[in-house]
Amino acid sequence: MSQPLVEVSNLQVYFPILSTGAVRRHINDVKAVDGVTFEVYRGETLGLVGESGCGKTTTGLALLRLIEPTGGNVTFDGSDTSLLSTSELRALRKRMAMIFQDPYASLDPRMSIGKIVAEPLEIHGLVAGRTEKHRRVGDLLEMVGLSPDYRNRYPHEFSGGQRQRVGIARALATEPDFIVCDEPIAALDVSIQAGVMNLLEDLQRELGLTYLFIAHDLSAVQHFSDRIAVMYLGRIVEVADRVGLYEDPRHPYTQALLSAVPVPDPVVERGRSRIILEGDVPSPIDPPSGCNFHPRCPQAFGPCPGDDPQLLAISGRQVACHLYADSGAVNA
Repeated sequence: MSQPLVEVSNLQVYFPILSTGAVRRHINDVKAVDGVTFEVYRGETLGLVGESGCGKTTTGLALLRLIEPTGGNVTFDGSDTSLLSTSELRALRKRMAMIFQDPYASLDPRMSIGKIVAEPLEIHGLVAGRTEKHRRVGDLLEMVGLSPDYRNRYPHEFSGGQRQRVGIARALATEPDFIVCDEPIAALDVSIQAGVMNLLEDLQRELGLTYLFIAHDLSAVQHFSDRIAVMYLGRIVEVADRVGLYEDPRHPYTQALLSAVPVPDPVVERGRSRIILEGDVPSPIDPPSGCNFHPRCPQAFGPCPGDDPQLLAISGRQVACHLYADSGAVNA
């Protein structure tokens, strides 16, 4: 495998909770991301999955420093982004981009799509004049399957799928190496989702892009990703290649998550056993001690409530679970 383009080590993102009144005191934190570690290798797609509120989007935003991490390190192509000055970070931002979940909210309704796509080019000084900008915007629109003649139209004149293609064109404007795809198909009709995913795959092959693909749709993640990281309550619980994860999930949460995915074959579906988790997801304001998953885990035992499991390397994957602590696994 190639060298990591992005390395994340013990990433933390806490949102402070302040008391009410004239003097506002810091009384607690929402631990949205709590010690996340993973790598994204050049040219690959790392899928990031987990239920709503587990910290997936916050992780993606923190990688690009669109929100400031509370702790930990994010290294992009050998540079620790937390140590960069404003000017150094601005130069590095040309190599990173994000595709947002909502194609309706992520585009300024007062700007034409030509201006939306041209904005990154102007901010980073990548075009010399009006003619070059006009040509570059047309090329970007064609690249995502839209006519350059649409450049003077506004977002409300387009469908959701077309708007998302505008968002992809904007992300490609600075010729980035790394793109965070934050549930880019979640807000689209099913009939449109395949087209957008095929476009992202084609662009990756043509441009050598590296993706962090955040999604709820486990079948889409399986199709689109090379490796998959499973997240629960702000922490990574398992990382494996897509075949290994779906055929042999190791962490109890991953097993429960995949057991909930319906199979189109009714005979196979009838023979499957569902893992029903009891209770609700704990609050990130006051997460459980030890393993975050232990209050709902059907396999919880002695050390789970008291000891925080480390991410262990075992059988070509990484698993954060006490079940594997004595199986010859080593710290990942």
